[in-house]
Amino acid sequence: MYTLGIDVGGTFTDLVAIGPNGGAVFAKSPSTPADQSLGVMTGLEDLARKLGLERSHLLARTTRLVHGTTVATNALLERKGAKVALLTTEGHRDILEMREGLKGDRYDLRTPPPEPLVPRERRFGVRERLGPDGSIRTPLNHASLGEAIDAVRRSGATSVAVCYLHAYRNPAHEIATVERLRRELPGVYVSRSSDVWPQIKEFERVSTTVVNSYVGPAVKHYLGNLERRLAEAGFAGSLFIILSHGGMAPVEEASRLAAGTVLSGPAGGISGCRRCAELLDITDLIPFDMGGTSTDISLIAEGRAMLTAAAGLAGERIALRSLDIASIAAGGGSIASVDSGGTLHVGPASAGSQPGPACYGHGGSVATVTDANVVLGYLGAESFMGGRRRLDRVAAETAVGQIGTTLGVSLEQAAAGIYRMVNLGMADGIRLMTLRRGVDPRRFAMVSFGGAAGLHAVEVARELEIPRVIVPVAASVLSAWGMLASDLRYEVGRTSIGTGRVGAETIRSVLAELEAAALGHMRAWFEGPVKIERSAEMRYGEQIFEIDVDLDGIELASHDLVDQIDQRFHRRHEELYTYASPDQEVVFVNARVSAVGDVPRIAETETNTQPADPASSTSMRTIFLDRPMEVPVYDFGSLRPDHRVAGPALIESETTTVLVGRTDSLTVNALGWLDIAIGRG
Repeated sequence: MYTLGIDVGGTFTDLVAIGPNGGAVFAKSPSTPADQSLGVMTGLEDLARKLGLERSHLLARTTRLVHGTTVATNALLERKGAKVALLTTEGHRDILEMREGLKGDRYDLRTPPPEPLVPRERRFGVRERLGPDGSIRTPLNHASLGEAIDAVRRSGATSVAVCYLHAYRNPAHEIATVERLRRELPGVYVSRSSDVWPQIKEFERVSTTVVNSYVGPAVKHYLGNLERRLAEAGFAGSLFIILSHGGMAPVEEASRLAAGTVLSGPAGGISGCRRCAELLDITDLIPFDMGGTSTDISLIAEGRAMLTAAAGLAGERIALRSLDIASIAAGGGSIASVDSGGTLHVGPASAGSQPGPACYGHGGSVATVTDANVVLGYLGAESFMGGRRRLDRVAAETAVGQIGTTLGVSLEQAAAGIYRMVNLGMADGIRLMTLRRGVDPRRFAMVSFGGAAGLHAVEVARELEIPRVIVPVAASVLSAWGMLASDLRYEVGRTSIGTGRVGAETIRSVLAELEAAALGHMRAWFEGPVKIERSAEMRYGEQIFEIDVDLDGIELASHDLVDQIDQRFHRRHEELYTYASPDQEVVFVNARVSAVGDVPRIAETETNTQPADPASSTSMRTIFLDRPMEVPVYDFGSLRPDHRVAGPALIESETTTVLVGRTDSLTVNALGWLDIAIGRG
């Protein structure tokens, strides 16, 4: 039987099949943005062909399919989501524009106010009011609600977000509103804040609920289409969707909590890197995922990926917990241009999959990073994707040559400039994730993955003095591969803030209730082993933000429970901000419990057989490294554990190419992965 991982990216859809013997087979297929399920089904055809099976036979023998999708991401980025109406407490309909009272750059006086996802004419107040403790101050006025629903109907909205003041304490009014909406507006997608994010902070709760309603219909429609196409093709196994926090959930949960899928694809890559950390026994890794459209960067420190509740996308606040990932508009399809002052820029615009880089031969004519790599010789025009897709070197030279003509430099110098610029941009992204947080990147190793990363990872690492780059066999499809290392996950939280210090009994009671709720949901999906993870969001009394504090390992029955939790908070605050204030009041704001279903891990077998001969190259290629030079080209699949390669060299596989610099040295580890020691200069 098989398990399948599928990650839809901006340019390619990546697929991985893990067979009964633990071996992995990869495939790539062009993404189809208009209907991603079409690209998925085409990719499954390619994957089945590599396994020597019909697609229907592969799907019939698949027990679990784990999928990462960019439907929600694209809807937000392109502003192509649903037409949303907002029902909120009378007098509070402008919270989306008031936001938190701050601009992204408070010193830029010319910054226009953000355009809310719901314009004012589709935001309707309803007469009702709850107190901060959840008590009913003004009962839900059904006449007022009826007027609001009539206004929603007249507005033509296809989706509704319901967010009443203090509903995180008492959801009764929201539940009654949703029930009436579903009776009177059947077919309209509805989200309520007490279901999506039942926690304190009005703007975050409204914004997250609105985003959920904005992307929800598209996600629900896509997943429904995908389920139908898979079933018609013979799939009868379990379909799970990766969520932004790195766990996976069934389709119905992903459709309900659609805002939790905005980082679905990148989250699979972080899950893959966590698995890499386990297999290599390395605690500190920088995941470096460069694809066709963007580069995603994160941190794994002390074996743990970082989570954040302060994420957002396209200027929209999404308070659901997600993996802490920085996304940079730098990929193989990033477009190079020269401004009126003669300065070279790379990105943020991308050629995407259609028309794609000029060398793809699909009508693209502007220079991209991929075109520069072809001109520099790093990408073999005849060996791309195993020779199945030849690249048009002449088109690449023509596109890059236009940049060179504008700058007054040679073709190779223009290509080298594009290559250098994109590398500097990605290095700056890593600095934001490390140096700005007081973390020294030199103590980390970098995991290079994504189809384009192998050609840039060593130079980005050199820029940051990172000593080691690791390239797994599954590097080009690591997000899809990593999805098969993800656990089922259901998170539930509750605001527990009080007027004074929260007592031990209150904390025990809240955590016990949350644990029962999380387990109840998990058992509806999964019958295997489940572990419970506890955490809290806490702050000092005068602060306006909280930090996440891990509560695992604390015995809840301890007589000094509150003191132990406070000590954890002080220690975590010092780790993040270099200081703690033990004499200040500590406020326990939100309790959180996650139920984690432990699914079988990817099997990776070490190959300890010593290679009979030294690594031998398959060909020589002229590339440009400050000057033209001939370098050996090695077949990734032919390299064996303990093979060693001195740079400069190229390592090629069907789905990725890796550049080893002049001062770098490569060793193949016991898993068959590339382990590159980065030299100076």
